[in-house]
Amino acid sequence: MEFLQVFTTPEAWIALATLAMLEIVLGVDNIIFISVLVDRLPPHQRQKGRMIGLGLAMGTRIALLLSLSWMMSLVDPMFHIGSMGFSGRDLILFFGGGFLLYKAASEIKELMGPQHEEKDDSGAIKKASFAMIMAQIAVIDIVFSLDSVITAVGMVKEVEIMILAIVIAVGVMMFAAKAIGDFVTEFPSIKMLALCFLVIVGAVLIAESVEFHIPKGYIYGAMAFSLVVELFNIRMRRNHNLAVCDVPESVSSHHNVNVPA
Repeated sequence: MEFLQVFTTPEAWIALATLAMLEIVLGVDNIIFISVLVDRLPPHQRQKGRMIGLGLAMGTRIALLLSLSWMMSLVDPMFHIGSMGFSGRDLILFFGGGFLLYKAASEIKELMGPQHEEKDDSGAIKKASFAMIMAQIAVIDIVFSLDSVITAVGMVKEVEIMILAIVIAVGVMMFAAKAIGDFVTEFPSIKMLALCFLVIVGAVLIAESVEFHIPKGYIYGAMAFSLVVELFNIRMRRNHNLAVCDVPESVSSHHNVNVPA
């Protein structure tokens, strides 16, 4: 009953709706990362991987919220380099950003190289280990969760509202994850764009760790603009291919007439 008493005022519902929307926006990079990683799994395991990955994301966020006193201690400097102090949060952001840069760069290198499937001794196509993919998702979920939880703590005081907003946001992300993942898989250019987004996010995390703050609105605006441009390019290429396929047979045969010597 105490949980429900928090939601007896209009202000609480407004705070819940606002925070849930922000958590969904902040979770976009998390969905992209999960979609890119689970694409390395066999097709029948991908949806399971997405659900478990997002479930881990929700669990990590709630665990951090329930240990607020420990999380707040992460902002206290642990050591100094010159005049700059580094806290536990800074170290998590730095190494998490570095890991994200490494993974995105590795995927971009593989996507740009010759496309070949690695095979095992029996000749079957090798796929990534499910446990290994889940471990990588769990590691980066911690990094993304810090940003999400810090936003929640800064907006509202009631832990119940924070937890419910996170559950709602992850629920929406679970609903959208398959469509986003399938779309990224279907169009290689979108996958490349998604990987470039992750490079930007990794660089921003490292910048945040050294107290160089980049407004998130600029980053999300650039991402949205790039996505819209790429969607236009996909539509243009599709229309061009349809136009080529619709060329009348008489026209194509006219160009193939053998001219007598």
